[in-house]
Amino acid sequence: MPRFRSWTLRSRVMAICAALSLLLVALSVVAAVIAADSNERIDVLTNKTGPMRTAGQSLDAAFVDQETGMRGYLLSGKVDNLSPYERGRAAEADLLDQIDRLNRTGRVDTAVTAALAQVRARAETWRTEVAEPVIAAVRTGGTAAGQALPAADGTAQFDAVRAAVGDLQDSISVVRDAAVSAAKNTGGALVALEITAAAAVLVFAIAVMLLLDRLISRPVLALARQIRAVAAGDYDRAITGRGAPELAGLADDVDAMRRKIAAELREVQQARAELDAKAAELTRSNRDLEQFAYVASHDLQEPLRKVASFCQLLQRRYQGQLDARADQYIAFAVDGADRMQRLINDLLAFSRIGRLTTGFKQVDLNHVLGVVRAQHSGDASIVTADLPTVEGEEPLLTTLFANLIGNSLKFRRPDVPPEVVVGAVRSGDTWQITVRDNGIGIEPEFADKVFVIFQRLHPREAYEGTGIGLAIVKKIVEYHGGTIELDASVPVGALFIITLPAVASPSGASPAVAGSGSSAVAGPGSSAVAGPGSSAVAGPGSPA
Repeated sequence: MPRFRSWTLRSRVMAICAALSLLLVALSVVAAVIAADSNERIDVLTNKTGPMRTAGQSLDAAFVDQETGMRGYLLSGKVDNLSPYERGRAAEADLLDQIDRLNRTGRVDTAVTAALAQVRARAETWRTEVAEPVIAAVRTGGTAAGQALPAADGTAQFDAVRAAVGDLQDSISVVRDAAVSAAKNTGGALVALEITAAAAVLVFAIAVMLLLDRLISRPVLALARQIRAVAAGDYDRAITGRGAPELAGLADDVDAMRRKIAAELREVQQARAELDAKAAELTRSNRDLEQFAYVASHDLQEPLRKVASFCQLLQRRYQGQLDARADQYIAFAVDGADRMQRLINDLLAFSRIGRLTTGFKQVDLNHVLGVVRAQHSGDASIVTADLPTVEGEEPLLTTLFANLIGNSLKFRRPDVPPEVVVGAVRSGDTWQITVRDNGIGIEPEFADKVFVIFQRLHPREAYEGTGIGLAIVKKIVEYHGGTIELDASVPVGALFIITLPAVASPSGASPAVAGSGSSAVAGPGSSAVAGPGSSAVAGPGSPA
């Protein structure tokens, strides 16, 4: 039994199938033997005893023909009356040879052989003692001579011949009856064999079903229950298997997977705990940042405004009364206070993006560009194509385009009127918005540096600004789920490419408000547009 338990499921099923096959082969061999015997019996009935019985009956008629022909010749003396006698003798010889030949086919029956010998002997006795003497006497002395013979009335010998023929028929009937009985027995044996084969197949089928139920169904159901328990959250439950070695191996593999998942789950839980701790720390840090922003916007700006105010008072009251160096120092102080105030305002605007929000809604960029155009006056040309409608916050998107267009106007070429072209094209599930100018442009090696906070490419004396404008632009774009990049490969000016998610409409397209391309004259200034929850300086934020 222990050795059998180590068998694989395939080996067990093959062993059962082999045993069933051997049994069926044995039954088939027995059935073939019985069928062969049955065929032999049927052959005896159809090809041996049947023709022998027919020949026996014809043999009796042949002897009657002989006796009739002899009597007719005895009474009439006419040679023509001997014809039945001659035909009867010829038929007798043929029929006796036929019966003997049939009897020798297959198994020879001794009773039939003895009966044939008896028929031949008595027929020869009747002819020698009765028929031949009578025929000879009639042929030589006439009918009177024949009738005068004592053998002319020899019916006893002829009756003995017919009795021998009857014994031959009885012997043939015995052989036939034996063949019929044997055929019936073989038929019954075949039926019994078929029943046995059906019963064997049924027993083996039941055995296979029980084996499959014990080795597959029950172990699989038990394994499934354990797996469902683990799937329900009991990750520490060990999974065990029973039955065939394959299922036991499968259970071991599933348990190994469970252990691995449990270990990874513990790591995930630990990481989640650490993440929760970091989130709590981040929340605390955000609170500190908000507090700092509040201090920066109130407490720090108050003394800064006083310094700026008193410096301006000194400048107005004592300008020209002191020496030139004193006037220069006062101008430096006023300029520093102004730049510090602009820097604090820009930092506040940068920190508030995505933190103080009014919620996303559908924003028509044609309207946004109209607001930005209205902020500028002068000789700058701002050309816009049909722009789409996107999801976002309108104040932040207004600040986005105000900063980009403000930079384009600030970094203009002195000999060329400034021009800004804004376009949009649909690309899959996003809108690709381009802002291109004809200004001084940006070198390719500075394409990523321009979006870093406080990064400047030019001296402050050449171009004013805090160096935070494009950092605000990038943060706004990323807050809206998009990207921004600088294409520095254009021959003239700068090209900014912005991608924003498209708004899904019921028809599957992104709606856009068709506004006619327009141009406006704008001067190089810029102003902040800030809505509720958002503050930004959309002015000379500069990458330089």
